[in-house]
Amino acid sequence: MSNAAFPALSRPASDVSSGVGLSGLVALIVWLMVCRNWAAVADTFALPGPRAPLSGPYASVATVLVTGTAMTIWSLLVDKVHRRASTGIDWALRRPWSESFDISITKLTGLWCTWGAITVFYCIGRWYWDGQYLFAMEVLGAAVGPLFVLSIPYVLWIDRRMVNPRDHSWHFGAMLVARESWDASEVKKHWRAWAIKGFFGAFMISILPGGFARVVEADFGGIAHNPVDLGSMVIEALFLIDVQIGTVGYLFTFRPLDAHIRSGNPLLAGWVAALMCYPPFVWGTMGRADVLGYEVNTGGWAYWLAGHDALLWLWAAVMVALTAIYAWATFAFGLRFSNLTYRGVLTNGPYRFTRHPAYLSKNLFWWTSTLPFIVTNGSLTDAVRNTVLLGVVSGIYYWRARTEEAHLLGEDAKYREYHAWMAQNALITGTFGRLLAMLPKGTK
Repeated sequence: MSNAAFPALSRPASDVSSGVGLSGLVALIVWLMVCRNWAAVADTFALPGPRAPLSGPYASVATVLVTGTAMTIWSLLVDKVHRRASTGIDWALRRPWSESFDISITKLTGLWCTWGAITVFYCIGRWYWDGQYLFAMEVLGAAVGPLFVLSIPYVLWIDRRMVNPRDHSWHFGAMLVARESWDASEVKKHWRAWAIKGFFGAFMISILPGGFARVVEADFGGIAHNPVDLGSMVIEALFLIDVQIGTVGYLFTFRPLDAHIRSGNPLLAGWVAALMCYPPFVWGTMGRADVLGYEVNTGGWAYWLAGHDALLWLWAAVMVALTAIYAWATFAFGLRFSNLTYRGVLTNGPYRFTRHPAYLSKNLFWWTSTLPFIVTNGSLTDAVRNTVLLGVVSGIYYWRARTEEAHLLGEDAKYREYHAWMAQNALITGTFGRLLAMLPKGTK
């Protein structure tokens, strides 16, 4: 009988503590203050260099490292995640070099060939050599050498301590060298995980500089009395939290941190639904007014509420709150944020109220900020079209949510318990479930 028939009496414990995300958030805020006040910091410590805010693109990358380091320290010293059996590591194990060396060489072969294939993909994809992606290619190009060198001692070291060192990477390497038996299902898992890291990692790095520079250079005092400008800048800062900590999640996928990818979503529908929302695919769908564009002749909230200061402040507060929930949903993942992956089960933070707080808050933000049903040209056709198309976009995110649930339900009994508990007890998910249950049969 399914777990849904006997939901857990209490919400299952989360695999990610609240502290790891909060430590990253605190480190991020402190580092942003340092960057904003770099002139004073440099003067105080007599540091060489310019006396100006650190708002350049490489400062945004440094922010990822600062934030990720803080989260790593918390994970190791407080949560002691490296001691968990789910890491697949036995620290008391010291496998002889003679026993693990061949395994490591096979794994490194698979790993380096994977990086080579991703590099070829970057070279072929024209969008990676234009606009915001140019910076991502510059960063990744500079990282190739150090990653290549550091991968050798890392793999040699960890293979001596892994309970089963023949992981996904090893199976791919074994397939390439054709010397030992390998499992095709493990090779598929390897490629799904690295396709996710390669595709989304480059995207996250590409969007780091813009928002970072605007927040570091922002004059909050000068816009403190303007609800539109202040609200927009606070929203920008909250999106910066999402981007910075989300990027940490894609880059810090290390097994000793228990942050490794257990599996990528094996469902084609899950990949289609997710990729539609990101470049280059989004440029041909949601980014085009003649396909799924929902902002044609829309003025937006600031336009329609102009002159009504009380409403402007209220509307700005609502959108800031929605964006804060969205950012909370990201940093609650700690080191484990990424699309299309299973990396443990998260049940705390905003995930105690709904299984998909990020998608819910993001879509509500789009509806409240765009107001697609009101258009500047008075066209009923445009109003209806915008409303329907934003509804389609929200439907895509519902599709993403369902495919993600299908993946996790098939992977972990704890998620099945969480899923069942939420359906009965969560404030938002449970309420919607009860409302749907009240509908007459045939209308659900």
